[in-house]
Amino acid sequence: MDLIKNIITDAKAMEAETTRDEEDAQKAYEDFVKASNDSIEAKKREVTAKSAEKAKAEGELVEAKKNKGKVMTELEQLSNMNAQLHSSCDFILKNFELRQTARDEEVQALRQAKDILSGSHFDEFLQAA
Repeated sequence: MDLIKNIITDAKAMEAETTRDEEDAQKAYEDFVKASNDSIEAKKREVTAKSAEKAKAEGELVEAKKNKGKVMTELEQLSNMNAQLHSSCDFILKNFELRQTARDEEVQALRQAKDILSGSHFDEFLQAA
């Protein structure tokens, strides 16, 4: 009879130990599932945030490309204006001495005409004629 009691006691102890082990395993499984679900949710939020960031960056890229076209057009216009101004300035610089000499001669001729008309060289003019 002692043998049967020992077997029953051992069986109850093994059953209790198995139940505890099963509860521990169940708890570990539930913790694992909870951690996995939290990780999955965090990754989903991260994917959503990254998708929004990517969409924003793509929108900025499209806007930047549009602005680049406008800026390139403006730069081309400015370059053309620069070439025109440079050409104009080169013409003025090239002909400056010639125009200055002509202007000096014109001023001198006007002074002589003024002197002649004021009478200072009028007598000389008559004698030369």
